[in-house]
Amino acid sequence: MAFLKSFKGIVLTSLMITTLGIFGVLALLYLLSKDLPSLEQLENYDPDLVTRIYSSDGMVLNELFVQKRVFIELEKIPFHMQNAIIASEDRRFYKHWGLSMRSVARAILINTLAMSYRQGFSTLTQQLARNLYKSIGFEDSIFRKIKEVITAVQIERTYTKDEILEMYLNTIHFGHGTYGVEAASKRFFGHSSTELSVDQSALLVGLLPSPANYSPINYPEVSIRRRNTILRLMRDQEFINREEYQYNRSKSLESVQGQVKRGMAPYFTEYVRRTLETLDEELEINIYRDGLKIYTTLDSRLQKIAERSVMRSIREDQDRLNKRLYGDENRDEFEKLAYLTIHSEDTIKMMLNGEMQLYQDLRDKLLVQCAFVALDPKTGRILAMVGGRPDYHDQYNRAVQAKRQPGSVFKPFVYTTALDNGYPVTEQLLNQPVVLNIQNMDGTWVKWKPQNYDGSTGGLTTLREGLRKSMNLISVRMVQQDIAPAEQVKQTAKRMGINTEIRAVDALALGTSEVFPIEIVSAYAALANKGVYSKPFAITKIEDRYGNILKEFFPDRKEVLSEETSFLMTSLMQTVMDRGTGGSARWKYKFNRPAAGKTGTTQGWSDAWFVGYTPQIAAGCWYGVDDFRVPLGPGQDGSKAALPAWARFMKSAHDTLDLPMQKFEKPDLIKRNQICSVTKKKPLPACPIEKEIYKVGTEPTQACKIHRTF
Repeated sequence: MAFLKSFKGIVLTSLMITTLGIFGVLALLYLLSKDLPSLEQLENYDPDLVTRIYSSDGMVLNELFVQKRVFIELEKIPFHMQNAIIASEDRRFYKHWGLSMRSVARAILINTLAMSYRQGFSTLTQQLARNLYKSIGFEDSIFRKIKEVITAVQIERTYTKDEILEMYLNTIHFGHGTYGVEAASKRFFGHSSTELSVDQSALLVGLLPSPANYSPINYPEVSIRRRNTILRLMRDQEFINREEYQYNRSKSLESVQGQVKRGMAPYFTEYVRRTLETLDEELEINIYRDGLKIYTTLDSRLQKIAERSVMRSIREDQDRLNKRLYGDENRDEFEKLAYLTIHSEDTIKMMLNGEMQLYQDLRDKLLVQCAFVALDPKTGRILAMVGGRPDYHDQYNRAVQAKRQPGSVFKPFVYTTALDNGYPVTEQLLNQPVVLNIQNMDGTWVKWKPQNYDGSTGGLTTLREGLRKSMNLISVRMVQQDIAPAEQVKQTAKRMGINTEIRAVDALALGTSEVFPIEIVSAYAALANKGVYSKPFAITKIEDRYGNILKEFFPDRKEVLSEETSFLMTSLMQTVMDRGTGGSARWKYKFNRPAAGKTGTTQGWSDAWFVGYTPQIAAGCWYGVDDFRVPLGPGQDGSKAALPAWARFMKSAHDTLDLPMQKFEKPDLIKRNQICSVTKKKPLPACPIEKEIYKVGTEPTQACKIHRTF
């Protein structure tokens, strides 16, 4: 009886201990599973994906991401890539249920014999669980392993094996910021994963245990050894035969690309990115994680032409600036700008001549910079954008951020105001010196006597002739004589899209108030579009990863001028192109389509501009040094420093797009009249005759008084 009681006590104690143990294990599992992904999370797998920015002609311009991941379906991934993963990471993948008991037993045996952690037992599904759900953790501990197993079993119950393999291949880290086989293939080989060869697949799989240490870019010899190990595993598991193994292990790494090519149109895509950041709350999107498709207005063909054109002029302008700085008469300036007391003169000259990259702290003083914008006048679509030198890319987009004095490219606002006030293009003013009161930076006022570019003076001069020769004295007189009052000019510029502060003083006639390049181009585009201003825009449509349209963008247009004023102003600037300061676009650069444009040069040669348009494209460019106190040099005016890039772009752009030859459409209220070529009055029989255009009601009514016959 005593034995029986003792036995019952032992059994009860054992049952209690076992029960407590079971409850303890269950409690531990409950605690560990509290922060694990729910069944709903498992069923709604939603990884971070790359957002892509597309050009209007379908090219990928750039990508936005925190982790670079591009999703691709399993059926598109080559079988040898799938086999390489299974051979290396989990050869029993299709036979287990998330946990391989054989691997567990082997790991326990090896680790016990070694008295340390030497062997793991993670299945491919466990690795996926760890990669997908951050709540599992990455620390080496028994608790993390239990969490991993629980989640892996749940994943196996939720998805098929092929679905698990697809998720794994799209989430695994391959190094250099890439996640998933598609992103890795494009990063390392420059093509889609659908084009992976056997050796490339093995190379990628070889990275997985330690992407940083096995990188083919940083450690090519180690990477080759790892690749060959994967190939051997594929051979041993009969995924490839002996001949395929020998052939692929003999390959070099010549297909691996070291440096990633920078995305196209970097200044434009950064402009798009900043625009998107203003919309993320409204659309409830994350531009770096949501795998969006951003469709833009930019034409990749025109962008390439723009970059090529501005870079050619950059080199020419830089050579002229270098020559000026190297001269004996500018020795002191060069020493000061180049910090020659610190830097070697020979080294600086090599840098400026393009043999080396110029030091960062010297770039704003010694490099010729540029800005270029091309727009569709009818819609405001940005067709091309260059915000700075393509060879010295930085974060400062001069096309939309740099405020510079426009010089003579501002004069069309003065002339437009005069035409809007009813003055004809034959209105005459004295081409004689004037005096302006100018306020200095310290607030004091001084008298300034502006001159024409060539220093000339003369008699009565028409508006057409004044703009053709870009006469400063005529522009100033228009303001002073209230033909185009300063306040009205300011309002005209504002109405046409200039949003910077315009100072309503007489000197505004010479372009002394700073402007953004994109605003000047869009204002000129209004003239090309019959007086209708189209606000520049860069994005046409935003789609989510499933193709649903989140937002569309459309032209924002408003009428700012009459058709008649726009046509008259265009006619004046056609004269600039055909017979004036923009003439070299015709005879030197062979751009012979109907076009209007204007050169611009600021006092001291700090800024050179050319802005112009056809009925189909409006474009403008600026050249100068970031530090406005450093001049390009005497003679570096808009026609020499800026016009060549504009002309080359416009010729190639129209030819590339195969645009038809198109004239500016004349409004019904514009009539062509005969006038006396001397007095610009109504002609008499003895008058020499020329033809001029007028808005109905502004044509000359007084007869010529010089050629009267008695």
